[in-house]
Amino acid sequence: MNKTFIIAEAGVNHNGSLEMAFQLIDIAAAAGVDAVKFQTFKAEEIIAFHAPKADYQKETTGADESQLEMVKKLELDEKAHIKLKQYCQNKEMQLLSTPFDLASIDLLIRLGLEIFKIPSGEITNLPYLRKVGALKKRLILSTGMADLGEIEDALAVLTAAGTSLENITVLHCSTEYPTPYEDVNLQAMLTIRNSFPGIAVGYSDHTQGIEVSIAAVAMGAAVIEKHITLNRNLPGPDHKSSLEPDELKLLVQAIRNIDKALGDGIKHPSPNEIKNKFIARKSLVATQPIKMGELFSADNISAKRPGTGISPMRWDEVLGQAAQKDYEKDDLL
Repeated sequence: MNKTFIIAEAGVNHNGSLEMAFQLIDIAAAAGVDAVKFQTFKAEEIIAFHAPKADYQKETTGADESQLEMVKKLELDEKAHIKLKQYCQNKEMQLLSTPFDLASIDLLIRLGLEIFKIPSGEITNLPYLRKVGALKKRLILSTGMADLGEIEDALAVLTAAGTSLENITVLHCSTEYPTPYEDVNLQAMLTIRNSFPGIAVGYSDHTQGIEVSIAAVAMGAAVIEKHITLNRNLPGPDHKSSLEPDELKLLVQAIRNIDKALGDGIKHPSPNEIKNKFIARKSLVATQPIKMGELFSADNISAKRPGTGISPMRWDEVLGQAAQKDYEKDDLL
């Protein structure tokens, strides 16, 4: 419950190669993430032949290639999915995949996945949402390009179909690859959490670097999703906004440290600092020799370390009292 769920988003960064997909799983396992996620789709089912590319896709893939042609090369069939699941099991990794069409939902059901990820582009797809909601599984909903009203509508469909809010995690994200820092708007993650009581929130990070994911965890993200790649210079739509292996390790290490550092929220001295309490705090001491019967005053007492004597918080109580014994300079009262 106090550990951030980290998803390494392999996505389509396998470039259609099963061997490269295995290497991405190796990277995720070595970094210590909780799950590695791919994408499941039939290109002809989700993209019309005349659909244009996004600007970032034009920059990272062939300009003359259509979106359908680009995505078609990145499909993984059912046999490949079975092999990926077996490979993840051998690595003791959890496999996730994002279905982009109704048939792909069925494929992942057959595969036995327990968590279903709804991509940002399907947040306004009513038949899709109803089918996923009826599964009554744990759901992760990305909200790139959406406003609060569209999130509310999607949640209403999912819950009406049978999934409870407690089983839904909503990820704030920006659908731009890479996302400029000024477009991140990380405070919106908190707006989502405050708007839908009972919802867990997280962040799907398309920025370059690891800073924003770390900040999101510090702000209360329960889930972090981050693209990974073997090499950012590889051809393909998502490599430029992905982490390379060493960066992923740094991200996981930083998040795990923050998980520990966030604590339980109760302000109290930690076990490790108790031993320093009496060293760092002060006690009332004599600042000069004091004879028995002499009155304590601001002229002959002060507060000094260590804190093993009378607390300086009792200063007013002590002033004016008669010494019960002789004191030398720096003796504790």
